[in-house]
Amino acid sequence: MLDGLEAAAQNGAKGEGEPQDGRVARFSIADLTAIRNLVRGGSVIDWHRLYFSDRGQVDRFLRVHEFDPESGQDMARLEALREQAVDYLERHLGFHIAEDVAERIPARDLLLVASQNGKRRTHACVVLKVMHVLQHLAGRELVNQLSVSADQIFHAIEDKVLRTVEEMKGAGCAIVEFEWSRKEPDSLITKLLAKRDNIAAHVYDKLRFRMITQSEDEIVSVLRELVQRLVPFNYVIPGESLNDIVDLDGFMERDPTLQRHLPQLLALSTVAADKRTPVVNEFSGPSYRVVNFVADLPVRVDKLLHRPPDDDLFMDNGAVVFVLTEFQIVDARTAEANEIGENSHERYKERQIMRVKARLAHGMKDDEDRTPPPLDLTGRQDGDLGHD
Repeated sequence: MLDGLEAAAQNGAKGEGEPQDGRVARFSIADLTAIRNLVRGGSVIDWHRLYFSDRGQVDRFLRVHEFDPESGQDMARLEALREQAVDYLERHLGFHIAEDVAERIPARDLLLVASQNGKRRTHACVVLKVMHVLQHLAGRELVNQLSVSADQIFHAIEDKVLRTVEEMKGAGCAIVEFEWSRKEPDSLITKLLAKRDNIAAHVYDKLRFRMITQSEDEIVSVLRELVQRLVPFNYVIPGESLNDIVDLDGFMERDPTLQRHLPQLLALSTVAADKRTPVVNEFSGPSYRVVNFVADLPVRVDKLLHRPPDDDLFMDNGAVVFVLTEFQIVDARTAEANEIGENSHERYKERQIMRVKARLAHGMKDDEDRTPPPLDLTGRQDGDLGHD
């Protein structure tokens, strides 16, 4: 039915748990393009193809999204999303989606079709982009229907990330320090007052995880494990990534096994979303360096609520919600330099506080200068002798 699809479907996921010295050789083009999206903060809506080579990679991608490829209910959810996407495209936008992409090919395999050459790739990409948006909207809608607190959902994400980090360490990732935090109310208020777009929904780092690796090159291996185990690269928030450390092209050029992927990776540079002005944090020190990105992490709430996935609550919107989560990754040498002088967190907070005070106090002195002196009981201003 599909060129190369059946052969690809026979291959399983590779590279799980391999030792450190073998991990670079295991990098696939799917890994590299996903990492690239993390550090550049692009939007997959602008992508023209995917890069999966076998069903093992597809299934790993689905698991990161909290879909179990072995679950009939989860695969039915994918089919429902595909049906909604095709209906929207044809009814609202006037697209005509090829019948095999619209119906016959399993929705799960559209990810492989979108990775192959040919007309069907374009159709599969269009359908998957709408499915991506529909699933995101459904997760947001589901949050409003839940009888659980934000604290419970945050706790579920924290547990999920902690388990994943332990798995990554077991797989050979040299993570020498790991910490996480939730932003306190005072910090949230200060950040909103300092931001030019001071809307609460735009605070992305209410939940933050920070990792320190042994070396700069190890950061790339950590990013690979994150996209394979935890972070859906397609739910990275566009325009919110900051990367002063990782030179992905240079990393690939230094390794003969990765050089073959460079042409495909460079082809992604034509994507319009990658031409935006790089993110700059105006309060950071002049030589502060970090890999920083924000992603909407999925978490299953049917497990959190101990309710079956076919419960009425989940019939329309599935069982997955999303939590905006910030990740910061640095190597040990850079982390040390980031705490010296103008780069330190204390100086960062001082600059932020100064901005907030200046914004709040703007115009105060002018108003004070224009305030008339108080009136006495006769209605005369102080200093006005008037008449007897």
